[in-house]
Amino acid sequence: MKKLLVILAFAGVSTVGMAQNENQEQKYSVETNSFWSNWFVQANLGYDVFYSNQEKGKGFSKSPFKSFRSNFAPTIAVGKWFTPGIGLRTKLGGVWGRTVNSEIASKNKMNYFQIQEQVLFNLSNLICGYQENRLWNAIPYAGVGLLRNYNDNENCHTGTIGLLNTFRLNSKWALNLDLSYCISDDDFDGEQKGHKNYLTSPANGDRFIAVEVGVTYNLGKNKFKKTRNYDDIIAMQESQINDLKAQLAAAAKAETASQSDVTLNQEPKTVVVEKVVEKVLPVQIFFDFNKAESTPEKGMLALKALVENSKDKSFKVTGYADSKTGKSNYNQKISEKRANYVVNEMVKMGVDRNKIEVAACGGVETWAPESSNRCVVVEVK
Repeated sequence: MKKLLVILAFAGVSTVGMAQNENQEQKYSVETNSFWSNWFVQANLGYDVFYSNQEKGKGFSKSPFKSFRSNFAPTIAVGKWFTPGIGLRTKLGGVWGRTVNSEIASKNKMNYFQIQEQVLFNLSNLICGYQENRLWNAIPYAGVGLLRNYNDNENCHTGTIGLLNTFRLNSKWALNLDLSYCISDDDFDGEQKGHKNYLTSPANGDRFIAVEVGVTYNLGKNKFKKTRNYDDIIAMQESQINDLKAQLAAAAKAETASQSDVTLNQEPKTVVVEKVVEKVLPVQIFFDFNKAESTPEKGMLALKALVENSKDKSFKVTGYADSKTGKSNYNQKISEKRANYVVNEMVKMGVDRNKIEVAACGGVETWAPESSNRCVVVEVK
């Protein structure tokens, strides 16, 4: 009997830690990480094949393996994933290129530099859902940039489409296979001055195809946390609490029955019956990342039920934040804001503010999953 009372007293808060079933994870929904999370750097070696607007009509071989139109060159890039499906990448490349005005490789040499800003679409995550341990990710991308031909002092615009393939080695490293097609203004090779054609069509521009291999290194925190369905967590809490209450009621009934089972032949004796005291359970109200209001509807309904059943009581409201994200000073402030938000909601429900004790604990890692620490706990004193 006493053990059940102890279990019931802590059930309101501790049951959140039980709600870790993988079935509650949503396939596509993840938590937003901080700006400094999910960055990566890349280094590749590319095989580039150039096709010039000025070679039209000259009958040059179109083979990508001819030395007069191809060479090897390095590229480097830095990027960030804002979600598992959308990212940005700044890519630098160039060094050696070809003008393709002759079938003699030595006459086509040219030095250039290119910078591009590219939008990445992780098709694997967008279609199949986020999976941090997926071996292969297919990532189409598109970008625009600027290109400079140092030999002829020419600057021009570029547009690129491509497919980045990453092959996971571990949580930090991946291999790259990057396929791209780039088109530029027709003065890239220095032969056509004055930007006669601004990327009007592949036939009118200078262009090149690249096949690159290399590595990706993920900087710092590079995973996304899948969000939890807080309505399901709250429903699970309610179900577990109701089960415990039913067990408590059954135990109390059995104890009363055993104490009243006294035959007429027994001598009267004093029977001490332990008083069953109902423990009012705390309510835990969840908040989204970096938010101090707009909590799940079920959480507010549970708070309203607690207030209506304890109008003559005093309350303690404690705000929390997730210590895994944000700095300690910020977490302290947002935990205070969350607590005050709930206090204001309770006042709207008719609670005397003087009967509410407010506390804020800042960032903690008391409950699992981590997102459950972004909460406010309301207790009846």
